[in-house]
Formats: sequence, structure tokens, C-alpha cells
Amino acid sequence: MVSTRLSRLEGHRRKFMAVIDGTPECQRAVHYAGRRAKNSNGGLVLLYVIPEGDFQQWLGVEEIMRAEAREEAEAATAKAAQSVRENVGIDPEIVIREGSAAEQINAVIEEDRDIALLVLAAGSAKEGPGPLVSSIAGRAAAFPIPVTVLPDTLSNEEIDALS
Repeated sequence: MVSTRLSRLEGHRRKFMAVIDGTPECQRAVHYAGRRAKNSNGGLVLLYVIPEGDFQQWLGVEEIMRAEAREEAEAATAKAAQSVRENVGIDPEIVIREGSAAEQINAVIEEDRDIALLVLAAGSAKEGPGPLVSSIAGRAAAFPIPVTVLPDTLSNEEIDALS
């Protein structure tokens, strides 16, 4: 059960959330979410989840691995945020977490009660549409807010027309 969304109350605004995961399709999700946020006078949250990894190494190695993963997350989110600023004209919020993607998505949604829509994009790889989209289809990780899934065939121009 999700907490009541606050985005319609005075002093709040509806936020769209996109997940940065290094896949080509995440760029389309960010583009769409950014356009929707701008067109509705809303906000954009970019979430990067550092996967639960093999950080159980010797203490020094573990710290180095965590630092490298954090640097990678910061670089990826900074690049996505810069693209949104340049192409959409809004300044997104950046959230970086560590753990299971589905668990962290749900946690961020619960913590920020202005987030009203999760935007994902399907991939075109032969392995399938991507792990998050697959988890929704399999209902293994149903999310407590509406989810928009962009088809893998949409160009940026088509995304602009839809948003």
C-alpha cells in the first residue's frame, strides 16, 4: 500500500521518476519523463540504483569497489541531468541508492510523496524488454504508482509529440 500522494496539494507538484541504469532505453525514459514534467509544470526525479554487489571483499577492496560504483552512478546521473537541462530546460533531482532496484524504487516512491508516475522504456534486445519492464510484466515487482512503459520503437520526435 502506497502513502497518499501529495502532488495535488498546495505547495506540492507532481513528479515523474525515471531510472538511470546505463541501458539505451533509459535515455528515452528520461527524455519522456522530462518532457512530461516540463509540460505539466512538474518535477523530474532521476534514480540510479547501485546493484547489490560483491562488496563483501577485504575491507580495503570493498571500500574501493563501493567508491568506484558511486563514481559511476554520479557520472551517469550527471550526464542524464545535463541532457535534461539542455534538451528540456528543467533541473532534475538526483537520487542514488544501493540495493535491489525494485526495493529502492519503492522506497523512493514512499519517501517522496510527490512522485506520481514511474517512466520506463522497453528495450529491443533479444533478451527481452529489460529487467524492470520484465519485472512489471511478471508482477514480481509491481510498483504502487502508475507506470508508463515506452515502446522501443519511438524516436525522440515521437516522444515529444506524445508528451
